[in-house]
Amino acid sequence: MVDSAAGSSAGNAAGTSVGTAQIGVTGLAVMGRNLARNFARNGFTVAIHNRSYAKTASLVDDHGDEGTFVPSESVADFVASLERPRKVVIMVKAGAPTDAVIDELVPYLEEGDIVVDAGNAHFPDTIRRENALREKGLHFVGSGVSGGEEGALLGPSIMPGGTAKSYESLGPILEKISATVDGVPCCTYVGPDGAGHFVKMVHNGIEYADMQLIAEAYDLLKQGLGASAAEIGQIFAEWNTGDLESFLIEITADVLQHVDAETGAAFVDIVLDQAEQKGTGRWTVQNGLDLGVPITGIAEATFARALSGSVPQRKAAVGTLQAHAEPWDVTDRDAFIEDVRLALYASKVVAYSQGFDQIAAASEQFGWNIDRGAMARIWRGGCIIRARFLNRITEAYERDAQLPLLLADEYFTGAVGNGVQAWRRIVAGAALHGVPTPAFSSSLAYYDGVRAERLPAALIQAQRDFFGAHTYRRTDRDGTFHTEWSLDRSEQPA
Repeated sequence: MVDSAAGSSAGNAAGTSVGTAQIGVTGLAVMGRNLARNFARNGFTVAIHNRSYAKTASLVDDHGDEGTFVPSESVADFVASLERPRKVVIMVKAGAPTDAVIDELVPYLEEGDIVVDAGNAHFPDTIRRENALREKGLHFVGSGVSGGEEGALLGPSIMPGGTAKSYESLGPILEKISATVDGVPCCTYVGPDGAGHFVKMVHNGIEYADMQLIAEAYDLLKQGLGASAAEIGQIFAEWNTGDLESFLIEITADVLQHVDAETGAAFVDIVLDQAEQKGTGRWTVQNGLDLGVPITGIAEATFARALSGSVPQRKAAVGTLQAHAEPWDVTDRDAFIEDVRLALYASKVVAYSQGFDQIAAASEQFGWNIDRGAMARIWRGGCIIRARFLNRITEAYERDAQLPLLLADEYFTGAVGNGVQAWRRIVAGAALHGVPTPAFSSSLAYYDGVRAERLPAALIQAQRDFFGAHTYRRTDRDGTFHTEWSLDRSEQPA
């Protein structure tokens, strides 16, 4: 059903579409289009607008029978078609295009209206925009939306930030269109200003790590067993019935068993081995450095993508750098597969543990008060990293909302601990046989580092004091000290 177009003077004069829409979407590329359809399918009257009216008309022509749409050609008519407080969802490219749309909208909005940026914005931009619009009496909501184009249509995971006041009217709408697990919406209020986009950024960083770990598991099975892509796909399909059940494991099984129609070869074998990225992984790693949080699995996954695209360096190395490694000769196929499975599970837990540490650190720094258990809960459905073990993460934070380390939760201590020997065998075997496993290896190194009673950082701090008088603390008494290394090497309080 389509109300009279707000873009026509007759429509405005008749009042048939003024103030009737409960929510509006501007930016009708695939994600915006599907999100608008999702709103309409769930019974909301949806105002729609796009810079090019052809896309607006196309949405109405193709899907007008899915619900009630109010199309507009101009921004003025688009805003006028919304009931108060107006709720406008922006679905355009992050950065300058988002700023341009906001600047165009603001003159037509009134105090109390809500502007939602549902794109992959960098959270500092969201903080800036929220501050600017708050000064004008407007609510700005930076909302992460995960699930891709299918999720946008059928039910995504939604991570809205902004003011708690804005969520009072916006929240019920977003919860209605989100995915649900056990009757619980995969949407909740995250926290003030940039909190929602920050959580989505970390979600994407974890996604990078998860995908890299899965790729490494595939490569280990290929190198160790000499198995075909289809055979490995069957292994992943079996894994998807157990603790590793997740969207990414599921689609991996499908991809690996897919055959290229043109060549008849395994599809994965004809895809160029250069993984691209849009930037959220880099943002996550950069922020991890800013916060001083060791998100090593996410960082290695991000750098692995960069390495895959380092074509001149790879060309220079192939056939030149010596491996001194023999092909992997696995004698017990089933035991090897189980070792890879256990190592994959343990490494995935490390990635999530590091990501939740990063969320906790940012929440403290920015005063967001983010509920990590709630984040795990809304990631259980709709999003790319949805997985069975997110239930376990939710339960861990329900047991202790201030849990300092997810790995130290009673469930994960046992679940990961049971696979540590397998993890070590896989990482050691990969090193001995020349198979790169940056995410598996760094995850194990993090595990050993965080559990170590004493680290060699003591030597580093002593070196820093030697060459830069950076001082140190002692294990046997309080205070900060410096040794006069170039003089008599006496110790002085700093």
